[in-house]
Amino acid sequence: MEEIKQGWKKRISWLLIALVVVFFYKMLDNFSSIQQWFGKFFAIMKPFLIGLLISYILYMPCKKIENIFKKSRLKLLSKKSRGLSVITTYIIFVLIIIVVINCIFPVLRDSIVELVSNVPGYYEILVNKYNELPEDSILKSDLIKDKMSEFTNIDIKQFLNINNDKIIEYLKSIIDIFSGIFDVFVSIVVSVYILLQRTSIIKSLRRFARAIFKKDVYETIDNYFTKANEVFFTFISSQLLDAVIVGILTTIAMMILRVNYAPLIGFMIGLFNLIPYIGAIVAVALGILITLITGGFGKALAMAIVVIVLQQIDANIINPKILGSSLETSPLLVIFAITIGGAYFGIMGMFLGVPIAVVIKAVVTDFVNSRNEIRDEEENLKIM
Repeated sequence: MEEIKQGWKKRISWLLIALVVVFFYKMLDNFSSIQQWFGKFFAIMKPFLIGLLISYILYMPCKKIENIFKKSRLKLLSKKSRGLSVITTYIIFVLIIIVVINCIFPVLRDSIVELVSNVPGYYEILVNKYNELPEDSILKSDLIKDKMSEFTNIDIKQFLNINNDKIIEYLKSIIDIFSGIFDVFVSIVVSVYILLQRTSIIKSLRRFARAIFKKDVYETIDNYFTKANEVFFTFISSQLLDAVIVGILTTIAMMILRVNYAPLIGFMIGLFNLIPYIGAIVAVALGILITLITGGFGKALAMAIVVIVLQQIDANIINPKILGSSLETSPLLVIFAITIGGAYFGIMGMFLGVPIAVVIKAVVTDFVNSRNEIRDEEENLKIM
């Protein structure tokens, strides 16, 4: 009887393996369709994912405000602490946005308008400087010559002119803006509900996991869920704070150097700093290029030195102080995570690729360590 049971177990195991092989084969055979399906699914889920991101960002201030209300002697405040903390947090959040729109946005808008209006002049300066280079310059190789010939053939004034095609593009952009406003509204509503019901949501997820899995599996899932939550919250909150600090320091430094479009360059470097390693490199390169065209080689060199020094201070002092040691990982893994995340999920994928990679690395590392411990025990038993 036992042999029959063992035989059936083997047959079922082989059947499951065959089904898994067929499933993965069909996935690879229809990879483009599956990719489109996932792309559409994530596009639909984007407001909910953004709402989850907003609730993550606001969780810690909301929790601290809730604790303040709980300690209040007024029963009404302590009893309604959760709802009042969410309302207070959003009032502060909205006030910050209003300050940004009224104080920072006009400066950035003026810089962008001025930069765009001066593009034809900067274009001519760039072309003339390239033409003045000696023929034996490395910048006048055949490949770069071909690219520059294509670049110089562009009618920049025609490029900036408004035509029917551009009007259609602008109308599409307006539609996208309204669609984006709706997504933002949904995201805010989702984030409010998550903050209000976060305790019951977590309890429900834990009850569901406990009902489905065995005790040891449930404890493992709960452990990794806690770890993932810690990693994501630490990464998101610290990267946002770090981006604000870097943006402000860069803007002040650029204003001291009298660099043109200092607020725009500072904002751009701070924003791109949200993406580790690659974001900072791209932002600094763009800032140097803008300064080179608008202020000359000397100012671009000074700007490059100052920004690189600030980036080193951020990488070695500011960011580690904010982030701590919880997300220490190799630069190679970070670049790999950003590349894969950006290729499949755009900017959001580049931003969230790093914490996801850190969690996957923790799971794989624990699995490898546990398997090696079992192997070591087996080998020790054989020796004995």
